[in-house]
Amino acid sequence: MSKTDLPLTPEDVAEIAAILDGTAYDRIDVTTARFRLRVARDGQGFTQDWSFDEAAAPGAAMAAAPAVAPAIQADIGPCVRAPLPGTFYRAPAPGAPPFVEVGAVVTPDTVVGIIETMKLMNPVHAGIDGVISAILVDNATMIAKGAALMLLDGALPDGPAL
Repeated sequence: MSKTDLPLTPEDVAEIAAILDGTAYDRIDVTTARFRLRVARDGQGFTQDWSFDEAAAPGAAMAAAPAVAPAIQADIGPCVRAPLPGTFYRAPAPGAPPFVEVGAVVTPDTVVGIIETMKLMNPVHAGIDGVISAILVDNATMIAKGAALMLLDGALPDGPAL
């Protein structure tokens, strides 16, 4: 399923959040044959979580790979995980160099990518010290919250083991 085949647009989700904002409820869970959307209000705003039933999507038989990176992979060691769902970008703009490449030394504050969610660009920080050993997600890939984006080496040059 490509980004253009998504059952809801960011505007649709924003409209659902606005409806929720006008009620006394703190969350809404919408489930259909093709997708599930959960929108919840916490003290700082709204969060969203969604998934798709690709088997029910038009043209699903021709889909070669999943459109959304899985949320949680097995324990794969130190890695950078997606803090929220959306579209992951490795560079700040089309044609710009990526934030990091394999071999880059990162600190917890290093920006390693951005995630676009509801037309907002959110920086993704490494979160830990390390050296990027593998990039697991292609540029412009839809990802789920918690998806492993990059693997980190277990030790820093002249630093402690992770």
